[in-house]
Amino acid sequence: MLILLSPSKGQDFSPNPLQTHTQPVLLKQAKVLASELKQYKPQQIAQLMSVSENIADLNHQRFQNFKTPFKLGVAKQAALAFKGDVYTGLDAETMNDKDWDYAQQHLRILSGLYGYLKPLDLILPYRLEMKTKLTNPVGENLYQFWGNEVTDLINNDLSSDGKIAENVVINLASNEYYKAVKPKLLNAPVLNIDFKDTKEGKTRIISFYAKTARGMMARTMIDQKISDVEQIKDLSFAGYRYREDLSKASNWVFERPQPAPKK
Repeated sequence: MLILLSPSKGQDFSPNPLQTHTQPVLLKQAKVLASELKQYKPQQIAQLMSVSENIADLNHQRFQNFKTPFKLGVAKQAALAFKGDVYTGLDAETMNDKDWDYAQQHLRILSGLYGYLKPLDLILPYRLEMKTKLTNPVGENLYQFWGNEVTDLINNDLSSDGKIAENVVINLASNEYYKAVKPKLLNAPVLNIDFKDTKEGKTRIISFYAKTARGMMARTMIDQKISDVEQIKDLSFAGYRYREDLSKASNWVFERPQPAPKK
């Protein structure tokens, strides 16, 4: 079983006491992208990424400073560095050693710059969304750049050598990042999970809540050390519960009453 998450634009590189770390498996490819972006002036980055002048200046400097190998203190473990709704739900700061062991085996983060990350992989601060149309040695965008790389690594992790308990991919990533995966080439079925809120008889996906729920689902699976896909149906958190009547074979729905706005 392998859980897929998206990264986040928000990042926090303040010190953390966790010393255990690993290196990204596609770091060589990340260096190629960073080298391409080192050639961009701040104004070009602003246009490429549709960001403000200040954000463009910041990321221009980040790409100029991109150096390997990554060292703890400058770089930080991915699951701790990413901040945002998904990672609020994941709450990696409160994970214990057994949680990290499970996450390192079962959780993967898709990334525009790094491609495919384990939770303990060190990363440097960056901004590069998967949808960015960055011309590179392989093609005109990042989907072309990553090609089959991400899919091949998922298959490798799902293989018997990867010691994954059950061959199934739990997709909790956004569409933008999941497009870097080629489902037809996967050696396992994919289970997509949606999170919906109900108010006044209307059930719908609310982006803010759904993003946090993705991280919470991943964390609940980590806490309970889920090894069988059917166990997921029994999970509940923040009011969300599995709804068989709203679900399909490869697309499960977790639903809850929409909470009242915080005052």
